[in-house]
Amino acid sequence: MFRNREIRQFALLFCGITIVSTILGFIIKPAAGILILSTCAAFGIAFFLFTKARYKSITQISEQINLVLHNTDHLFISNSDEGELSILQNEITKMTLRIREQNEALKKEKIYLADSLADIAHQLRTPLTSANLILSLLKNNPDENERKTLLWDIQKLFVQMDWLITSLLKLSRLDAGIVNFKMEPLDVEALIKDSLHPFHISMDLHNITQQVNISDGLIIHGDFGWLSEAIQNILKNCIESTGDNGTIKIVCEENILFTEITLHDSGPGFKKEDLPYLFERFYRGKNTSTAGYGIGLALCKTIITRQGGTITAKNHPQGGAIFSIRFSK
Repeated sequence: MFRNREIRQFALLFCGITIVSTILGFIIKPAAGILILSTCAAFGIAFFLFTKARYKSITQISEQINLVLHNTDHLFISNSDEGELSILQNEITKMTLRIREQNEALKKEKIYLADSLADIAHQLRTPLTSANLILSLLKNNPDENERKTLLWDIQKLFVQMDWLITSLLKLSRLDAGIVNFKMEPLDVEALIKDSLHPFHISMDLHNITQQVNISDGLIIHGDFGWLSEAIQNILKNCIESTGDNGTIKIVCEENILFTEITLHDSGPGFKKEDLPYLFERFYRGKNTSTAGYGIGLALCKTIITRQGGTITAKNHPQGGAIFSIRFSK
């Protein structure tokens, strides 16, 4: 306690005042001197005991903070009566809980980042291995037609890797919160037409019929470019699932609660065990022969949910898969 310079200065000042007052009291009258001395002594003892008790509480708080800093399992619990120290202890408890929550979040992010990097490395390793193998075959193959076929195969692999890396970068930007969506009124019909445009040739080649039914004047709020990309990822999944001579139905309608966009393909639908994991990153389903990297639907969900929408996927009662995108009004 007396290591505090202010306490030492106060003690010296108090002793000086006590001595002077006592001397003056004895000069006036011995009884007055004794009364002043007794009063000052009582006040000094009371102040000493009170200050010692407060310093004891401060020492306990200091020890608790030290435990928090060096022991992650320790929780600061306030046990003081009402007063400034109790308020301080309560604030430290809140700070401790907040720091612990942040530490847990950082640990989870670290684990997630490590898992993501491992998944990314695994996803890239497969096409890179195939590309290296094709290059070896290309180097040792004199046949011109076979060399053209191999060059076409390797070009497709590089296109796939470019799409994968681009999608992962977009997911990373979304996770980091550095994407600013333009929340503006969007015409749903124009959004669907823009989303379908890149797939017209592919759908014609595979003889896939598209049936589009859009209610008049449908408006949602969001970012046109990002929502168009999200719908394109769903369409890509539907086209791959439908195969040749299939059908993709797009229905857009609204009610008093939300505006809904549904995409229904005529493919085989999803396996029951895959349904809970469709939008998880790098999940490709129980069937390991499934094409793709498990990125498209995860990116799609992130884009839609970050703009206040929801997306679900299930098997249609009449067959095929159906995706439902909803935006509340």
